[in-house]
Amino acid sequence: MPAQVCLAGALALTAVLTSLSPAAAADLPRRAAPPPAFTPVPVFTWTGFYAGVNAGAGFGGGGGTFTDATYGTATLGHRDAAFVGGGQIGYNYQFTPGSGFVIGAEADIQGTTFGRARSGLVGSTTFYDVGPSLDWFGTVRGRIGYAFDRFLVYGTGGFAYGGGGTPANASYYTGTLPGTFRTGWTAGGGVEYAITERLSARIEALYVSLDRNGGSGGLVYDTGTNAYYGLGKPKSEFGVVRAGLNYRFSTD
Repeated sequence: MPAQVCLAGALALTAVLTSLSPAAAADLPRRAAPPPAFTPVPVFTWTGFYAGVNAGAGFGGGGGTFTDATYGTATLGHRDAAFVGGGQIGYNYQFTPGSGFVIGAEADIQGTTFGRARSGLVGSTTFYDVGPSLDWFGTVRGRIGYAFDRFLVYGTGGFAYGGGGTPANASYYTGTLPGTFRTGWTAGGGVEYAITERLSARIEALYVSLDRNGGSGGLVYDTGTNAYYGLGKPKSEFGVVRAGLNYRFSTD
């Protein structure tokens, strides 16, 4: 009798299990693993304060002619390329992270080797330009560009200034010498690439125009040195091509 009872119970349990509907089975707890958590990929932005260094070359800044009422035309010698190097600091703001417009401001200070004596000719006689040399210059500029993620193309322009020293042979000049500090403007553009989240490299080209600060008088001839002395071009105009590295202190 006990064996018959056990067999009947087993048959009843089997009947109950087979009678469960698929919907009821679906309601039973599942042991499947949860889906992986979504981790968004950070979007690069150029926003932030930065500082860096640069080095390159300056071109131009010499040559040309001017006419003196007494002695005639003076031909200025051409200036070779000069070394330019210094540092910069600035701030960028990107409107939309990833790709989008970027605006900013930057200031830099540069040392140059433009500051050597300049000479030329009046006829076949040597002429010396006794105007101040350009030993350094700086700029304060606005910047506007467009970022393609880590690649930035920009234009820039603003205020320029510079200064130097008076050449030793200026003592032969009897006119009024200009001041050693001068001001002007600059414009240019460049490209920059973000190597990491904070470090970027750039190539930039600028045109700089600095007005001579005062000074008057024509050519002066000195019999002792058999040479003319005077003030050359009223402006210092030159181009700069430089490469640089920037480190971004903040990313917001």
